Amino acid sequence: MCRNIKTLYNFSPPATDDEIHAAALQYVRKVSGFNKPSKINEDAFHQAIEEIANATQQLFNELVTNAEPRNREIEAERARARAAKRFGTE
Repeated sequence: MCRNIKTLYNFSPPATDDEIHAAALQYVRKVSGFNKPSKINEDAFHQAIEEIANATQQLFNELVTNAEPRNREIEAERARARAAKRFGTE
């Protein structure tokens, strides 16, 4: 749905509150169609962000995995390699 929302679960170190909040913000922007809401919609917009961030944190707390945590640097390098292959940049 939204390419800006990245996988945050099962990384070492774990996702920060700021990363979870940023993902929630991107989600709310995408589904609402607002990059910045009008004054009348501002409270609903920010409430939705907080609720989604809280639900995301609760989900992470309840998920169980036996997989080893992924390394952020290795995943970032893989993403750069995919982008270079896809867009022809180095």
